[in-house]
Amino acid sequence: MRSTPASLSTSTALAALLVAGLTPLVLTAPASAATAKYHDDFNGDGYRDLAIAAPSATVGGRTYAGAVVVAYGSRSGISTARRTVITQNTSGIPGSAEHGDSFGSALASGDLNNDGYADLVVSAPGEDLGTDTDGGTTIIVWGSASGLSGGRTAADPAPTAHDRFGQSLTVGDFNGDGKPDLAVGSTGADVWVSRGGFTKSSGAASKYKVTAPIRTGTGHGAASLTSGDLNGDGAGDLVVSGLYLDDHTAYNSAMVFHGSASGLAYRTVMAEDSETAAVGDIDGDGYDDVLTGEHWGAGEGNVGGSVSTHLGHATGVDPEPGRTIDQDTPGVPGADETDDHFGGSVSLDDVNGDGYADAAVSAYYEKIGSVDLTGTVTLLRGSPSGLTTADAQSFSQDTAGVPGANETNDHFGAAVHLADLDGDGHADLSVGADGENGGENGGDGALWHLRGAAAGLTTSRAVTFGPSSLGVSTSGSPRLGAVLLP
Repeated sequence: MRSTPASLSTSTALAALLVAGLTPLVLTAPASAATAKYHDDFNGDGYRDLAIAAPSATVGGRTYAGAVVVAYGSRSGISTARRTVITQNTSGIPGSAEHGDSFGSALASGDLNNDGYADLVVSAPGEDLGTDTDGGTTIIVWGSASGLSGGRTAADPAPTAHDRFGQSLTVGDFNGDGKPDLAVGSTGADVWVSRGGFTKSSGAASKYKVTAPIRTGTGHGAASLTSGDLNGDGAGDLVVSGLYLDDHTAYNSAMVFHGSASGLAYRTVMAEDSETAAVGDIDGDGYDDVLTGEHWGAGEGNVGGSVSTHLGHATGVDPEPGRTIDQDTPGVPGADETDDHFGGSVSLDDVNGDGYADAAVSAYYEKIGSVDLTGTVTLLRGSPSGLTTADAQSFSQDTAGVPGANETNDHFGAAVHLADLDGDGHADLSVGADGENGGENGGDGALWHLRGAAAGLTTSRAVTFGPSSLGVSTSGSPRLGAVLLP
C-alpha cells in the first residue's frame, strides 16, 4: 500500500479548512529534526544530489588516491558551480590521500544521524591500515545546511578476517526502527551492519555480522550491495551480489536477506548468473523489485549480456526471474553481440512520472559501427506487468543532442544513475564514461546528464562534465564517472 506524502496530505487538509471558512492552526516544527526526506539530499534543500567518483584520481601528487565530487541538485538541475570535491586530503575527512587508496570505489547515502540531512558514505578499499595492506576503510561524510563537510571512520570490526573493507556499501533500515543502517562488504563472506542511531562523536549504536554463501579472497566477497523493502513489511531487505557457493558449483548471483526487528536473515539466491543489481518498484504495487544484470553474457541464449526481473510481493521475491531481456528481445534497440556487457550497470527510478520505476541499462562495451568499446545506455519502461520493451530508448555519444562523439574505449555507461535532481517529478539519467579521453585501462572520464520528461528521456539541455570542470585533477587517469551514487 502506498503512503500519501506528508506534504500532500497536509496541503489537502489545509485546503479543506479554508473552503469551510475555518482558520487553520499553525503547527510548530518539533525541536529535533526528522530524517531527511531523500536519502541523497545532503544540504536539505529538497533536491536530490549526485555523487560522482573518480577512484583513480591523483591527489596531492599521490596516484590512484581517489576523489568524489558531489553535484547539488536544484530547480535547474546540476552544474559545475554547485559542487563539493571530497578527498582524504579534505579538511575534516579522516586519513590522508595515498597511492592506491581508490577513495570513491563504492558510495552510499542516507541520514545516518537523523538530523534532517543525508550523509554520504565513501569507501577506500585500497587503504593500508598499518601493516594490513589493502585492509580498506569506510568514511561517513556528514550532511548539513551548507552541504557535506567533516566525517568519521566507520571502523572495520574484523580487520584480520578479510581485505578491502568497503568494496561494497548500501544504506537501509534493516530492522524497521526508522533509523538507517549501514551495510559494508569486503573480500570476506561477512557483511557488517552498523545499526542506525549514529552520532558524529561515537558512530553507530552497535554492529552485527551477516554471513553470505559466497566465495572469499582476492577478487571475491561481496561485490556489490543494494537494499529495499521487497516484502512490504517496513524493514529493509539486503541484496548481496557475489560468487554464490553451493555444494556443487559456484556462479555469480544475487542473494537476498530479509530484514526484521532482529536484523537480517538469509532467504534465497536468484537463479540466474548476475553481477549487478538494482532495487525499485517496477510494477507499482508498493513492493520493491530486483533487477539483476548478467553482463558477461554467460547465460543460455545470449552472448552480450541481459537483465532479469524479480518482482516483490508479501513473501519477498521469487528466485526464478519473471522476465529476462537482452538486446535480441523484440523492442530493444541494438543486437546481442559478444562482450557488449548489456547489464553492466543498472539503475531504477520513474522517468516519465507514471508511478512505475523504469530501468537504465548500460552496455558499456557496445561496438557502434567501427568504434570498439564505446558504449550505450538503454531505457526500459516499468508497467503494471513489470519491465517492458515498449517505447525503449537508446543513447550513445552519437545520439542527436548528446554532447561528444563515440570513441574507442569510452565505456559510456560504466555507471548509470536515475534520480530526479531538478524536482520536476521525472527521474533524470546520469551516465559515467570512465574511459573518456583515455585508453583501454581508463582515462580522464566524464559525466553526462539527460533530463527526464513525460515522454521519457530527452536530450534537450543535455550536458557533460569532465574532471577539470568539476575540480578533479586530470593527472594520470582519474576515471571520473567510474562509480555513481546508487
